[in-house]
Amino acid sequence: MAAWAVPGEIADAVADPPWVLPRRVFERRADAQIAAPIGWTFAEAAAVLAEPGTVLDVGAAAGATSLSLVGRAGVTAVCGVDGDEQLLASFAARAARLGVPAETVLGHWPGVAEQVADADLVLCGNVIYNVPDLEPFVRALTKRARRRVVVETALKHPLTELNELWARFHGVRRPAGPTAQDFCAALVELGVEPHTTLWRRPDEAEHETFADLVDVTRRRLCLPVARSGEVADALLELGVDPALPPDLGSSGRELATVCWSPA
Repeated sequence: MAAWAVPGEIADAVADPPWVLPRRVFERRADAQIAAPIGWTFAEAAAVLAEPGTVLDVGAAAGATSLSLVGRAGVTAVCGVDGDEQLLASFAARAARLGVPAETVLGHWPGVAEQVADADLVLCGNVIYNVPDLEPFVRALTKRARRRVVVETALKHPLTELNELWARFHGVRRPAGPTAQDFCAALVELGVEPHTTLWRRPDEAEHETFADLVDVTRRRLCLPVARSGEVADALLELGVDPALPPDLGSSGRELATVCWSPA
């Protein structure tokens, strides 16, 4: 994880920080998933709630992982934990529209773990690669789960999708991992027996426009606005479809759903 730090001379040369949080992408993903759920994470979570129960969503963002279950599985109440106040407000608003009792906790896991109650199902969608110390994070997830922990993560660190562009624009070689396989190996070391399913999210537009993708990618690459045209050309050369602009860097389309029981 430490290897992902951006070289200081590159970061200092631009005004925009490279660690972009594209909130609208998470909101669009939540709305799409609530309208028509897809993926193995949803299937695993719904199976856990064949018998009604409560849900804790760690790294809830706008609610894509948990709120898609409302009305389709036995969700009696949901608690969303996130470090971004704006996304947590989006989560709360969507939960209210769906009519499910909801609580929100602002903060980072596991620092706020003692502020939330146990839940029948603990969810954690696309957060793992932001966790520098897995052991307390995983142990707190497990401690809060009565039935099952379900984690979704990209097969490898999503920012690896930009590695070719880092080499192109900066001549910098970026890390190739960590990977979902590394995560599962760490779980085994912690005494957890994970069940893993690999799947692919279908191609869809995650940004509203290709221009939005270009701007986010430019900032992630620590490039000035004046080089936006070069970034657009590079994305097209990578095969990005302007009609279906993905978010290169937040979760990717190749995913793993990793589950375990608290016992």
